[in-house]
Amino acid sequence: MKKLQTILLTGATEFLCGHLLEALVSKGYKVIILKRSTSNTWHIDNLLDKCVSYDVDTQSLELAFEEQHIDVVMHMACHYGRNTDPMAKVVESNLIFGLRILDACLKFDTNTLLQKHLNIYTLSKKQFLEWLKQTSDKIQVVNLKLEHMYGSKDDTTKFVPWVLSQLKTNVPVIKLTLADQERDFIYIDDVVSAFFTVLDKLPDLASFNEFDVGTGQLLLVKSFLQNLKKTYEASFGLSTTKLVFGAIDYRVGEMMTVEVTNQKLLDLDWIPKNKLENGLMNIIKEYA
Repeated sequence: MKKLQTILLTGATEFLCGHLLEALVSKGYKVIILKRSTSNTWHIDNLLDKCVSYDVDTQSLELAFEEQHIDVVMHMACHYGRNTDPMAKVVESNLIFGLRILDACLKFDTNTLLQKHLNIYTLSKKQFLEWLKQTSDKIQVVNLKLEHMYGSKDDTTKFVPWVLSQLKTNVPVIKLTLADQERDFIYIDDVVSAFFTVLDKLPDLASFNEFDVGTGQLLLVKSFLQNLKKTYEASFGLSTTKLVFGAIDYRVGEMMTVEVTNQKLLDLDWIPKNKLENGLMNIIKEYA
């Protein structure tokens, strides 16, 4: 029988990490989380008594490694650089904090799994990835490149919950871009299952690894939103709210498509199981 591991999880109060924490606890893993004493823990309030937490703003980062025998670090904490946050704050969160985690992993010989996203945010993450490559001869590193996640328990300020709130209150219009961007929309449960697939396969993986975590199917943002509205109306009746595409301009430098190659994950016997209609229905059920 495989020995269950002790996992250190950063960013546990965020959308994906809350789902990861719930799954890890349910599977019997011992989980250590790093957070701040001021963190909003509403995602994980029901799980706090099932894991060990350290507040990095009041306790030494290394304390967790000194007091716990940590097998794997899932480093998910990040700063997206929104709301005109200063560059230094983004770099501190995404690069410096990551390097402090990396130093502790090297000192205590701990493997790392991390996520990658995307500007100053992207640059800081890329720089951290280069540091990880430099140290992959000493610890095992897995970089999971996540596509556009959606699912239940997302922050109410995020785009999908916001659109649902607009539909619920029957605002006259939701002004949008042409929404011709192509994205790979993947349901949160499939993202979590990808992490567990990689976790199970760690002994067979190289010292440095990268995986695209997506369905492998691109969909127009417009189509996703139209399907979201259709699914909402199937449960709550027709909404008078109109999705007005082309009412606002794209952001400068907007990526119109993405390249997703998930074959390496498929080769590990991972399969995304949630079709778009099922994923959207799960969100609507929670919303109801």
